[in-house]
Amino acid sequence: MGRLKTIGKRSFLIGSATVLGGVAFGTFMAARPHANPLKVGLGEGEAAFNPFVKLTSDGITLIVPHADIGQGVQSSQAALIAEELDIDVEQATLSFGEPNAAYYNTAFAEEGVPFMSFDDGSVAETMRGVMGGVVKLLGIQGTGGSTSMPDQYEKLRMAGAVARETIKAAASQRTGIPVAQLKTAKGEVVLPDGATIAYTDLAADAAEISAVTKVALRDPSTWVKVGKPMMRTDTFAKSTGTQIFGIDITFEGMVHASVRINPRKGGPIQSYSATEAETMRGVRAIVPVTNGVAVIADNTWRAIQAVNAIEVDWGEAPYPAEMDGHWKEVAASFVADRLDQEWRADGDVDAALADAETITIENRAPYVAHQPLEPLNAIVLVSDDSVEVWTGHQMPRFVQQQVAGVAGVDPEKVIFHNQFSGGSFGHRLEFEHIKQATEVAMTIPGTPVKLTYSREEDFLQDFPRQIAMSRAQGVVKNGQVTALSLDIASPSVIGSQGARLGQSVPGPDMQIVAGAWNMPYDIPDLRVRGYRVPELAPVSSWRSVGASHAGFFAENTLDELIRAAGADPMEERLRLVNHAVHRAVLEAVAEMSDWGKDLGPNRGRGLALVESFGVPTAEVIDVSMTDYGIKIDNVYVVADVGKVIDPINFENQVQGGVVWALGHAINSEITYSDGMAEQTNYHAAEGMRIFQTPEIEVLGLENAAKIRGIGEPPVPPAAAALASAIYDLTGVRLREMPFNKFVDFV
Repeated sequence: MGRLKTIGKRSFLIGSATVLGGVAFGTFMAARPHANPLKVGLGEGEAAFNPFVKLTSDGITLIVPHADIGQGVQSSQAALIAEELDIDVEQATLSFGEPNAAYYNTAFAEEGVPFMSFDDGSVAETMRGVMGGVVKLLGIQGTGGSTSMPDQYEKLRMAGAVARETIKAAASQRTGIPVAQLKTAKGEVVLPDGATIAYTDLAADAAEISAVTKVALRDPSTWVKVGKPMMRTDTFAKSTGTQIFGIDITFEGMVHASVRINPRKGGPIQSYSATEAETMRGVRAIVPVTNGVAVIADNTWRAIQAVNAIEVDWGEAPYPAEMDGHWKEVAASFVADRLDQEWRADGDVDAALADAETITIENRAPYVAHQPLEPLNAIVLVSDDSVEVWTGHQMPRFVQQQVAGVAGVDPEKVIFHNQFSGGSFGHRLEFEHIKQATEVAMTIPGTPVKLTYSREEDFLQDFPRQIAMSRAQGVVKNGQVTALSLDIASPSVIGSQGARLGQSVPGPDMQIVAGAWNMPYDIPDLRVRGYRVPELAPVSSWRSVGASHAGFFAENTLDELIRAAGADPMEERLRLVNHAVHRAVLEAVAEMSDWGKDLGPNRGRGLALVESFGVPTAEVIDVSMTDYGIKIDNVYVVADVGKVIDPINFENQVQGGVVWALGHAINSEITYSDGMAEQTNYHAAEGMRIFQTPEIEVLGLENAAKIRGIGEPPVPPAAAALASAIYDLTGVRLREMPFNKFVDFV
């Protein structure tokens, strides 16, 4: 551990304690539970044991508060409760619940402290606890950062266990049979003589007693769901086209709206002429919204056609109009007054660089859109005493606050109904479309308004992944990597998102260097610094956030140094790796891919290892040269999440993450001209096609001490492993995405 990093941690500790007003006070406050929201409106004979389980004579309701944005987390959450409650998931009604502080997500704190994921020292654990307490106190409810399972792994099982034992206590009171002689199975209490009482028949009894909170979780060896292959609860509906997403919801008397917002994001609207649009079929009204204009019509298609017919004079963008200006600003940011933080300083890097022949390397990552299949949409109904909102979103309580701000009501007057989302990848962490729908709905109180973005508007108004650049100097000696100085410059994602929420985010932004500062290698002289680029085009969290660029930079740079040293990419990483869990991941992917075998002519192989969100993930990629370009043949992936909740969903998440990452590495970028994004639909930002998709083999390890999520970790290593494989195949080192600017792919 380097001296400067130690100082950085101490400063962080002091700063955090100040924010809290004292760690002791914060710990005291954090220990207080939030009120159970299910108690509100509870009918006679209905029991709500905790914020996650409700029992009535009609059925069992499980609250699964993390948003399902395609990752299947509704099923995983329900399985955790059902395992302890001793029911089949199909026996319960699942609900995302209402926005409430009781659904706080303490796992967000893991990514907010500057300690290695495997640092379980007292200082690191104390700070994680303190930050988790802050999250709980604030009631920050959200889905993102692969935190759903880390947040819920014990919380939901405990909720199920409390409900089970309380129901057994109710059965004991009714029958006079001691609890110790009662068992449970598939939603029934089983009496010693084999007779059964359904949980639902015990609802009224359970409602009359206090919840039994001193319970023990079942031994994992007895689990019948968790860790086993499971059928996702949404498989049938999504396979048959019957799944209801936010965009599918309709109401009697509902009207439809679409918007055009200044494509120079943040710029004003100067004027508009709606003469043609006003006469178009189905148009009900044309209303201004912040930085744009909206059309209300009798269906979405007519609203989109009409809003596109409006002639608009847009104001200028508050960032460079052309792409060259963006890259120029990033390149100019490797200076002392833009140093955001020195995150790692092992050994004496300056001395090592001064005393050797150095290798200089620069890498780039472009803006990239989120582009989920379901475009942004929201239904808003403004009434005299409330505002109701229907859409899929990852931050329910922030939705309440943002809508309340627009409508001028208290947040508790905003009723939010969270929905399934047709993808997100970070897109549904934003609020602009919901605020615009609220503005439109306020013009016609009492009428539900569904606002839907056109695909083009969705691209134009997206807050993309951050643009970024790295500059590195390295030293190799005697076939080994001995020194590396890695500087990374990027706008702050956290700062950009915070600004849109009206909040300043103090301190350095770890996402600038995520996946790089925490590289699990003992390079004798190693330094990682982050530089904050002044805000350019506004950006947002994109699947794997900072690790999507910094992980690529770190591994592509290291791979280039390893190759320059004449070392084997796997053997040198194994020599450098400094933690047993990460070593096991590397060793497993080496065995899975049969690393070292002769691939034959016209083939190449690459490797990358990136830790993101606490998950070490290694990927080996094989490529071959064809008459039509480079073909990606195979991808081998090993990741360690501590515990695989559902092996099938785990495999699907990893495979989807690899396909997502490779498609973007090969094909996608957002560029700006005249202040506007030039790519406005999928034809200009293609994902990976089926015929391009490689065979992907997946292995999940369970050596890590903590439970982690898998939605984001497969993304960061993919681009670096592909660049490594292409170098192995062609001798050409790709240092900038998308790669199709430099080579052809099948």
